[in-house]
Amino acid sequence: MEKGLALPQDCRDFLHSLRMRSKYALFLVFVVVVFVFIEKENKIISRVSDKLKQIPQSLVDANSTDPALVLAENASLLSLSELDSAFTQLRSRLRNLSLQLGVEPGEGEEEPPQPARAQPRRHVLLMATTRTGSSFVGEFFNQQGNIFYLFEPLWHIERTVSFEPGGANAAGSALVYRDVLKQLFLCDLYVLEHFISPLPEDHLTQYMFRRGSSRSLCEDPVCTPFVKKVFEKYHCKNRRCGPLNVTLAAEACRRKEHMALKAVRIRQLEFLQPLAEDPRLDLRVIQLVRDPRAVLASRMVAFAGKYETWKKWLAEGQDQVREEEVQRLRGNCESIRLSAELGLRQPAWLRGRYMLVRYEDVARRPLQKAREMYRFAGIPLTPQVEDWIQKNTQAARDSSGIYSTQKNSSEQFEKWRFGMPFKLAQVVQAACGPAMRLFGYKLAKDAATLTNRSVSLLEERGTFWVT
Repeated sequence: MEKGLALPQDCRDFLHSLRMRSKYALFLVFVVVVFVFIEKENKIISRVSDKLKQIPQSLVDANSTDPALVLAENASLLSLSELDSAFTQLRSRLRNLSLQLGVEPGEGEEEPPQPARAQPRRHVLLMATTRTGSSFVGEFFNQQGNIFYLFEPLWHIERTVSFEPGGANAAGSALVYRDVLKQLFLCDLYVLEHFISPLPEDHLTQYMFRRGSSRSLCEDPVCTPFVKKVFEKYHCKNRRCGPLNVTLAAEACRRKEHMALKAVRIRQLEFLQPLAEDPRLDLRVIQLVRDPRAVLASRMVAFAGKYETWKKWLAEGQDQVREEEVQRLRGNCESIRLSAELGLRQPAWLRGRYMLVRYEDVARRPLQKAREMYRFAGIPLTPQVEDWIQKNTQAARDSSGIYSTQKNSSEQFEKWRFGMPFKLAQVVQAACGPAMRLFGYKLAKDAATLTNRSVSLLEERGTFWVT
């Protein structure tokens, strides 16, 4: 006798199909589980890697050595980076396999947030010369949280690269400044490492000029834990940070919505044309000018050693100051005037990208001028900046430092008039007359006019900016 009845062919086919579908379903579940596991492991590795990049203080204390050397000896950061890369490749392959099997990638997992910009990224250049109030005006942008602001990064280039004034050398220096400026606007902060002395090691430096004047370089995560026995000349003002990590600074720059910096070493506006035409940039140039008589008076205090000739001339009562000093003064005024005239002519490449601002107008109406500059740049002004302006322009008296940004600005801008000898004012007026007339600075006829508070030496002008 037969031990059992044979199943019909249709039933056998159905059971076979059911077994195949079960195996297929189990395989899909396995793929999804592996994918979720890899995603979680990758996030853990990324967090650990970020922590190691910030060089925790405990690691420094435990080893009592340079943290960069500790990482180099253990090769921890390198190993984690390789492991992170391997996980990324595996994740990509799993996603491709999931697509082939009809499973949407990342089911049950949230996609990592992508940086989104509410408006186009602006690149603002505050173009000025020394002692024109650029540190004060630069704070208008430094105080805004969504702007990555750098204070005089071109200082390092001037200290490292030697150019003789005038002629081809002047053009050469302008080209170097321009090319470095472009890379900085693109958040390639590594370009500065070639000019910082001593050279940074492993992208760490304690010699970044005026780091404390840039909030972006003193915020988390750029402000790494403080390292004992490491002296930083230009340290952060309100908190203690370790040496500047250029990599973290570059990443912070890319995360911010906008970029701004101030430079007193860009003199020729025409050299900025390639930056204005670069599709990666949306350049806005704010040229800040000040009465050249006030500028000279301020420089003779701030840079006393460089103006010994002028002081000697005033003290000895000589009829004329040395001609080369007058020529240098005239050259400075002419370069400022020529750049301003180019900007006000509105060539096609600069149309809508140039604004001329007088320091005296900012000092008298700081909040109004800040709003005008932000409107020109296409960036909404935040209450944080407005509060800073109100607090720092109505001080009972000016701060003592020559680089202070806290001023009773409505009284500050004309203080030079009451301490400048008239014959010094005459020299400036003769050398800088064309520039003074363009910017609306009146000439003083005599000593009485110069020191008369009721006589204004400033012509009222509208806002010099291009729409």
